[in-house]
Amino acid sequence: MLIGLVLVLTSVVVGSTVVAAADDRTAMYAAREALVPGRPLTEDDLVRVDVQLGSQRDRYLSAGSGLAPDRYVLREVAAGELVPAVAVGSLDQVAVQALTLSVDAGSVAALTVGSRVDVYVNPADPRATGNDAFTGPVLALEGVSVASLPKTSGGLSGGAGGDRPVQVMAPKDRIKDIIGKVDDGARVTLVPAPGSGGGGS
Repeated sequence: MLIGLVLVLTSVVVGSTVVAAADDRTAMYAAREALVPGRPLTEDDLVRVDVQLGSQRDRYLSAGSGLAPDRYVLREVAAGELVPAVAVGSLDQVAVQALTLSVDAGSVAALTVGSRVDVYVNPADPRATGNDAFTGPVLALEGVSVASLPKTSGGLSGGAGGDRPVQVMAPKDRIKDIIGKVDDGARVTLVPAPGSGGGGS
């Protein structure tokens, strides 16, 4: 009888502890899909999750009172990841801007929206002719986010010559220089950044 009473009391204590732990959960926001820097953030981009964070709760975006208006993504957030508070801010805090680049289809196939890429620019050599009329690739942007990719319909769509339009979020102070090189005939290649998690499209 005593053993049975101890078991009952133990189960009550354990049950109370579980309930108390559940009550400590906080409503937070996680990314429904990959969040790309520079883009407006809406409730549709987020999913509410109840988690136990303890003293770490202030580091993440709370869902307790809903999303504040006019919020923008400031840094990459992977799909399913809790949204860090520092990853969201005002338009004035956005340091990147959408830049559309025409790149070879071969460098597009391994990319997904939200993955990070290194952008190499191969400037045209005004003194040379033919297919080798370039001075050599130079790393122009490092670890920028892919914002959009060509739509697929039985394969990648895109312009003539196998080029495809890819939009990346580039630092505002680098856009003018890259556009100038592209307008002068430079070739652009995108390479998945190490650890970016870019898989198949």
